Amino acid sequence: VVGAGGIGMALLEALQQRAPGLLLRAAGRRRPDRLPEEVTWLSLDLSDDISLVAFAEQIQATAPTLRLVINTAGLLHGPALQPEKRLSQVSRKALEYSFAVNAFGPILLAQAVEPCLPRSEPCHFASLSARVGSISDNRLGGWYAYRSAKAAQNQLLRTLALEWHRRLPLTCVSLLHPGTTATDLSAPFRASVPAEQLFTPSRAADHLLDVIKGLGPEQSGSFWAWDGSAIPW
Repeated sequence: VVGAGGIGMALLEALQQRAPGLLLRAAGRRRPDRLPEEVTWLSLDLSDDISLVAFAEQIQATAPTLRLVINTAGLLHGPALQPEKRLSQVSRKALEYSFAVNAFGPILLAQAVEPCLPRSEPCHFASLSARVGSISDNRLGGWYAYRSAKAAQNQLLRTLALEWHRRLPLTCVSLLHPGTTATDLSAPFRASVPAEQLFTPSRAADHLLDVIKGLGPEQSGSFWAWDGSAIPW
């Protein structure tokens, strides 16, 4: 599980409960204060090539075969980044920063772990996207950097799925929308979200694992919502 935020940690806990025999590894820029027991921590900054190379070497040395890779790392806001409400707020720096994490990160992660994916067994590579990354579902506008970076991630992983279908035919690549979840990423923007539509990280993790469980190679390269419904590109 890549990403040490609320959903990432909830996924680790859910996997421990659902599949106690799995050897779990977590990766991210900063080790969380509370890491589930028996989970191995690996340092990884998806926006840094040196970190990606070191991570690839570590994961290949400690996990010769990966059955499931879930990327939860994402960036919506920060000290130097805020979702744009109008064109005048768009900046090159913000676009590059968002793309580095939300678009380039997942495909470079796939490159790093590819040597550990089995050729003759089913495996999953999943990455969190967002419904706002859907081009045909964009009815409100705004959020230029985040929307476009997530749309770029969708295209990159759709392309990856087509390649792996030829080379790793039992692998399923999926893009997942977790719904609005009570995490640091959504904190400034969820005041108007009805309580019944705001998920806890543990609920979001359960939804995501249910979706992944129902997917196979024939669904590789698709975009799914938390409830298992398909999202248009």
